[in-house]
Amino acid sequence: MKVGVLALQGAFALHVAALERLGVAAVEVRTPVELAEVDALVVPGGESTTMSMLLERSGLFAAVAERLVGGMPALGTCAGAILLASEVLDGRPDQRCFGALGMRIRRNGYGRQVQSFETDLDLGDGGPPLRAAFIRAPRIEGVDPSVEVLVSVGEDPVLCRRDAVVACTFHPELGSDDRIHEMFLARI
Repeated sequence: MKVGVLALQGAFALHVAALERLGVAAVEVRTPVELAEVDALVVPGGESTTMSMLLERSGLFAAVAERLVGGMPALGTCAGAILLASEVLDGRPDQRCFGALGMRIRRNGYGRQVQSFETDLDLGDGGPPLRAAFIRAPRIEGVDPSVEVLVSVGEDPVLCRRDAVVACTFHPELGSDDRIHEMFLARI
């Protein structure tokens, strides 16, 4: 199995490192040709409007959209979750998303950089809490019935999935706890 990590902007190198720690062949994806060679894709955090524009300019938007419709597994973290959502509530008029998960999501939903926070999440796997960093994090404001909410902070879903598409509004790549990546790989 070869997992691609979208490498246009954001913390892609940390996702590659997490996948490699788990023994998975991970490659950086910057072109449609590179995308065609992977079995799954991680869409990292970063700045969602910038990523949307770079996806268009690189010719990757249509290629990723086609692969997602065809059932390609994907993990989106923070900005990646925004890109996988079906509706961005406060995006730019030209911002596009893939619609791979029936979620309505708000960019910077908890506020600006100074409102960023960390918290412990119970993944329900019997393990210790996962320390999660929410950095200018999006807020999921609604999910369709097809989307399974796995973890919430208060009333807010922060980890969701539908089939082999997983989205989280935090940054699992920033720590050494690879359980989110493991959970994603188990769905492939």
